[in-house]
Amino acid sequence: MDTPLSTIAVIGLGTMGTGIAEVLARAGREVIGIDISEAAARQAVAALEASTARAVQKGRITEGERHDVLARFRTFSDLQAAADAQLVIEVVPESYEIKQQLFRELDAITSPTAILATGTNALSVTRLAAESQHPERVIGLHFFNPAPAMKLVEVVSSVLTAPPAVEAVTTLARELGKEPVAVGDRPGFVADGLLFGYLNQAAAMYEASYASREDIDAAMKLGCGLPMGPLALLDLIGVDTARTVLEAMYSESHDRLHAPAPILKQLSEAGLTGRKSGRGFYTYAGPGSQTVVPDAKTPQESTGATAGRTVRSVGVAGSGTMASGIAEVFAKAGYDVVLAARSQEKADTAKGRIAKSLERSVTKGRLTAAARDETLARITAAGSLDPFDDVDLAVEAVAEDLAVKQQLFATLDKVCKPGAVLATTTSSLPVVACARATSRPQDVIGMHFFNPAPAMKLVEVVRTVLTDDDVHATVREVCGKIRKHPVDCGDRAGFIVNALLFPYLNNAIKMVGEHYASLDDIDAAMKLGGGYPMGPFELLDVVGLDVSLAIEKVLHSEFRDPGLAPAPLLEHLVAAGCLGRKTGRGFREYARR
Repeated sequence: MDTPLSTIAVIGLGTMGTGIAEVLARAGREVIGIDISEAAARQAVAALEASTARAVQKGRITEGERHDVLARFRTFSDLQAAADAQLVIEVVPESYEIKQQLFRELDAITSPTAILATGTNALSVTRLAAESQHPERVIGLHFFNPAPAMKLVEVVSSVLTAPPAVEAVTTLARELGKEPVAVGDRPGFVADGLLFGYLNQAAAMYEASYASREDIDAAMKLGCGLPMGPLALLDLIGVDTARTVLEAMYSESHDRLHAPAPILKQLSEAGLTGRKSGRGFYTYAGPGSQTVVPDAKTPQESTGATAGRTVRSVGVAGSGTMASGIAEVFAKAGYDVVLAARSQEKADTAKGRIAKSLERSVTKGRLTAAARDETLARITAAGSLDPFDDVDLAVEAVAEDLAVKQQLFATLDKVCKPGAVLATTTSSLPVVACARATSRPQDVIGMHFFNPAPAMKLVEVVRTVLTDDDVHATVREVCGKIRKHPVDCGDRAGFIVNALLFPYLNNAIKMVGEHYASLDDIDAAMKLGGGYPMGPFELLDVVGLDVSLAIEKVLHSEFRDPGLAPAPLLEHLVAAGCLGRKTGRGFREYARR
């Protein structure tokens, strides 16, 4: 294993195998491509020719360098061609039987010192290694698709893997310009272990008709900054592939969050496997197309839609960051706003926060001084709720405590005029519980803004079973006027975003608590492998560990799924007062301001 990995065999020349072969050949390795299908081998060569031609056109490589890359890639249909390779990377179908048979055959062909790497993203590397006469040389080397572009490579060790093998492939990954992360042999490893549980829950949410596919995808893109929504991503990955990965994960973990949602089986068996077939959760222009076309489930503009109520003035109750941000949003959109706090001093402080925010926008050229002054003039700071007697829409943004919110809604019920819409910005509490604190539950609805409210485009519009149609229509119309994207969801714990986001965060904490992978490697895996703007631990420290724990408890209490129970490590950190950036220490330590 001390031999430099200069000659590498790639077995299986599908999309992933071809991508890996390209990365290796461009990095100066001699690549032996092997596939039983001669057509697949020809396609792999053609793909490399096309990608290197584009690289020449863009000035990234010279024509001579392109010639050298192509010369380093040779294809064969016989496994015997792997005899001289120092490293063999297999990316054959995700089946224990197929992979185990391959490892048995490689034992008889390759040198005993050659490293055998599996590209599996869900199967047990230990179980595959046990089939080899030299299990110490078997390792997992999980690239991400498309391999030339994605920086992450998971290096997966089993209890049998020799340290020199780990060191050799880790060094290779770095030489290829990749970011290797070391992980143990657990279903889905890090990235897919976290990603596919989230995708599975999104599929189940859609299957339950809780929200439309468009709203689920928009919520996760706009609310979490993800490059794709979960259902669109399932179509890209392949519904059948996702089902296979989840089946493999569930067989190892027995976690209900990994049990494939029935809709994945239904779509797979109907041949509706996503983009590659032209139809999955969405319908596409044709097989292999990325262009979504309208179908029977595409939302239609209803001509006889219920008209909303007139909203000219808005009351915002609260004095924190969220309350001032929401007040700023409404004032910028031209609404007269009453910003009410428990004292005049708190209300003035909240309005001062808005003034600073607007000034920053002027400094950055996003707002004129005149628009700043007009916006501030529309905001009245009040030390009580009395001025809410004439608002058309009252929005509460107080502490996430049900008793506090119910008391506030009881007061709003007495103060606000008949016909006023009463909205709660709760992120996890039942909206109907706020509604029942009033004598007019039909006027109550959820408007869940995201922080920071001026920047985040998403608003989750949460109807209860008592909410009137014209109240729902009013809030959707208002969202359009304040330039926010509304998504509809029912009154269920977590709504869309938190119901999908926080189980993912909780599972990441469990990985660390079980000493499976480090904070840094998990954060890197999700940013590099999943396209997340922040790793889970970066995000947890920003959100606040106490807030995260409260949401986890609400989700666990409502859905009663053992997999949603808060991770013990999260509970311990909160008990110790380590709440994230706001206390200077959470999962990481921060410099005190």
